[in-house]
Amino acid sequence: MVDRESYRNAMARLGAAVSVITSDGPGGRCAFTASAVCSVTDDPPTLLVCMNRNSDSNEAFKANAVLCVNTLAASQEALSSIFAGFTPHTMPERFAQADWITLATGAPVLSDAVVSFDCRITQVAEVGTHNVFFCEVDAIQASDAHEGLIYFGRSYHRVTVTA
Repeated sequence: MVDRESYRNAMARLGAAVSVITSDGPGGRCAFTASAVCSVTDDPPTLLVCMNRNSDSNEAFKANAVLCVNTLAASQEALSSIFAGFTPHTMPERFAQADWITLATGAPVLSDAVVSFDCRITQVAEVGTHNVFFCEVDAIQASDAHEGLIYFGRSYHRVTVTA
């Protein structure tokens, strides 16, 4: 069996896009920063999002049954720390740091994210310390941003699309 520290060190070598995951509904408006987002299938369009069950927003996400994956541009790195809870901002203050719209589900969509996936949560699986939300995509919004943000080696990096 691989120990926790070895696993975490190995996962630090797996680069991933940085996203702010948002939700709104009967459980309230909430969000968190995640890099654990993955495509599951394109028929129906489905992705998964992993969230620590100790998160203050965990119950709200389950009650709302909707979420939006807002993939950050390199210029939005500060939002990652804010929504990760590394600053003293309250949840309303976090949302005040950017412009938001809604699409199909009512979950907050970051107006200038690289891409946003507006989703309904169709299934929740408990695995270890986390919930895995399986989400069917109801709407997509993409921007013309040419620099994305990834997390690799325990730090942020810009990735650029060249034409």
